[in-house]
Amino acid sequence: MTAAGMLAISEERSTDRYVVAVAGELDIATAAPVEQALQRAEATDARSVIFDLSRLDFMDASGVALLVRANARSRADSNRLIVMRPPRHVMRVLVLSAIAHTLPFAD
Repeated sequence: MTAAGMLAISEERSTDRYVVAVAGELDIATAAPVEQALQRAEATDARSVIFDLSRLDFMDASGVALLVRANARSRADSNRLIVMRPPRHVMRVLVLSAIAHTLPFAD
């Protein structure tokens, strides 16, 4: 687990999936290390890349942009991205940003 500002990032690889989990605040100060973790996951042969937002406390526009980019990369690469649904107050940011309906959510 690594910490970037007020965000903890963990990465776990199993046989066919790679999980990137974040806890805390995803904002302009913490988005770059998260993007790097996702790109490491995408560079593997894992069948699914799971981005776990379930312990996220806050997300700003930097986090929204990161999700848009990760989803675009996934669509170009076998649709491997699965996004674990964030808490309600963070989900509201995605709904208001008009991207919630485009993301591959799971509970």
